[in-house]
Amino acid sequence: MIIEYLKSFHLFTENEINDFLKLSQKTFLKKGDYYINQNEICDTLSFVKSGIFRSFYFSNNDDEITYCFTFPNNLLMAYSSFISQNKSEENIQALTNAEIISISKESIETLAKSNNNWLSFLKTIAEREYVELEKWIFNHQKDKAQQRYLDLITKQPKYIQEIPLHYIASYLGITQRHLSRIRANITY
Repeated sequence: MIIEYLKSFHLFTENEINDFLKLSQKTFLKKGDYYINQNEICDTLSFVKSGIFRSFYFSNNDDEITYCFTFPNNLLMAYSSFISQNKSEENIQALTNAEIISISKESIETLAKSNNNWLSFLKTIAEREYVELEKWIFNHQKDKAQQRYLDLITKQPKYIQEIPLHYIASYLGITQRHLSRIRANITY
């Protein structure tokens, strides 16, 4: 999976991918474990081999606000903390048992210094993160909760059933009761 993911960038030779794999490590997280807690510094870039994660923060009222889900075959990190090496504002928690493949910031930067392909990889990740953030902002301002829910179940039908409804409601910015009404009006 990680090999196919890296190959999808059309940047790396097999030797370059093997260099990455030699520097990475496999980690298993149990349901409920945290990848990162608020106020920690994210010093790893990870690939989700299996499992589902949610990213959330605490509002001024100490409510948990879920703003992102990360599914298999995607990168996982507290991105702003990873690039700035400042404390994270977010928490990332495993919603299911999960397996990730991680590489330290130091190791990926060493690769980038020795090979411009890794620098291009990091640039592409930054661009994708920006585009995803912009999409999220526009969708949450323009689309109604029902459309955002439909988008979520269309893009991730295999995994959506594994996410507790109160996290989905938080992600959509609605109450669990409102989510129940939306779900009742959708024919599958």
